[in-house]
Amino acid sequence: MLVLTMRSLFPSVGLRRRTSLLFLLMGAAALPQAANAQTMTAGEAWLKIQHSYAPAPPPDTVDTLKAGDPSTPVTGIATTFLDTMDVLREAASRNENLIISHEPTFYNHRDDTKDFTNDPVYKEKLAFIQQHHMVVYRLHDEIHFSPSGDHILLGLYKALGWQSYPHPAGPFGAYFVTIPPTTLGQLAETLRQQLHIQTMRVEGNPDLPIAHAAVLPGASGLSKQVMALNQPQVDVLLAGEASEWETVEYVRDAVAQGRPKAMILLGHEVSEEPGMEQCAEELRVLFPGVKVDHIVAGQPLWNPEHQPKK
Repeated sequence: MLVLTMRSLFPSVGLRRRTSLLFLLMGAAALPQAANAQTMTAGEAWLKIQHSYAPAPPPDTVDTLKAGDPSTPVTGIATTFLDTMDVLREAASRNENLIISHEPTFYNHRDDTKDFTNDPVYKEKLAFIQQHHMVVYRLHDEIHFSPSGDHILLGLYKALGWQSYPHPAGPFGAYFVTIPPTTLGQLAETLRQQLHIQTMRVEGNPDLPIAHAAVLPGASGLSKQVMALNQPQVDVLLAGEASEWETVEYVRDAVAQGRPKAMILLGHEVSEEPGMEQCAEELRVLFPGVKVDHIVAGQPLWNPEHQPKK
């Protein structure tokens, strides 16, 4: 059939010449496919991810390689709040070997492993990563401090349906939001249901009127949390977590003094997981044709009255 087609296309060309032309055309047609088949390495993908959020990482960044060989070809990408053992196992089952984790792989902010050299938990986790040819990078600083905004915060707003609510002007206005009037108790229950929270903690009068919130996903620290609470328009601080002997006690004293302040601790994972799900959506646009999934790390803690299912 192909030779007959070539004869109709080139009637004055001999059979040998037609056959040569056929192979040349077949080879040319295969070139784009061969180019697309060239797999990018984890290191190449990581540089593209970094540059999509910021021109360069901030000084002393933690957004670095945590485990694996950057020259490894990418079979798929998985984003997650934290690359737990269960997340890594799920990624392996999906044949996804480039792991983009928001939080540390090895139990401390810098992923310093000197104290874990002989630790069995660390050794087994590292061995699993190596055995499955995984490459783990942390995406923390650049996704929070991108010139286009805090993408973790944007993901949380999207999960809550708050993305269209108004914010004050100013460089940090995105962290303050006006919501439909409610009470602290009603807001806490709404957030618990929307985000499926297992261990929410609330401080303040349940009947306190709420219309203005400061939203700080993760664990932003005492100074930022108190600074947000100090804004006169802020009724409630929504945070991932806080030191119980710092911000928590500040709010308790403020309430005891009769000040209209409150705090809701959502849980660190709860407050930032939606942002990494948003990251997966962004990476699908950045890497068309590459499989990109978000794998939920899940909440690590539970209350006795809501014991996890076995």
